[in-house]
Amino acid sequence: MSQEHMPAPATFRRLFAAYYERASRGASEKSFMEPIRKEIVGQAEGLVLEVGAGNGLNFAFYNPEYVERVEATEPDSAMLGYARTRAKTAHVPVILTQAPVEQLPFADAYFDCVVCTLVLCSVNDPLRGLQEIRRVLKPGGRLLMVEHVRAHSRVLAFVQDLLTPINRLFAGNCHWNRSTEQTVHKAGFQDVELEQRALSGGLIPMVMLLAKR
Repeated sequence: MSQEHMPAPATFRRLFAAYYERASRGASEKSFMEPIRKEIVGQAEGLVLEVGAGNGLNFAFYNPEYVERVEATEPDSAMLGYARTRAKTAHVPVILTQAPVEQLPFADAYFDCVVCTLVLCSVNDPLRGLQEIRRVLKPGGRLLMVEHVRAHSRVLAFVQDLLTPINRLFAGNCHWNRSTEQTVHKAGFQDVELEQRALSGGLIPMVMLLAKR
């Protein structure tokens, strides 16, 4: 998970990054998220952009037979420290840049695909971020995304709305109640494919999303 534009003092960001790093070594990451990361990252090929790389948990799963290089962005300096350590042991070259997804420092139509895992929940402007992702993708380039999204159940969505203000404060600006699938369409992506994954009894529905520029 990235800390895209988290509105908190640097000390709090460092504490959250340290907490997230510890949580990343736990059973939930290993049993639930790691297989999903392997599945989505395993589809990357060519010149890859990973936005909101966080502490670099995806780096180990890029396949050198298909991936030329990974340019990874992350706006938070505390997360970047962990990501740099993991980049050293990746099987493909990983170049890290401190930048938010809303302002990607890359040319138009530059990347073959973009990987985005648990990022759009925490950015200030998801639509702008997705428009930037689309801008740097080559025509026909693919967006490979994993995200937790707004529940379809009205009751669960209402609970998400109640909990999101608190969750934002303590979980890196993370919003539980965003309709990210709709934002992907609004940003102009085509051939959007969704696969639902369940977590926490449906309160945190996850989707694996594939789309083309």
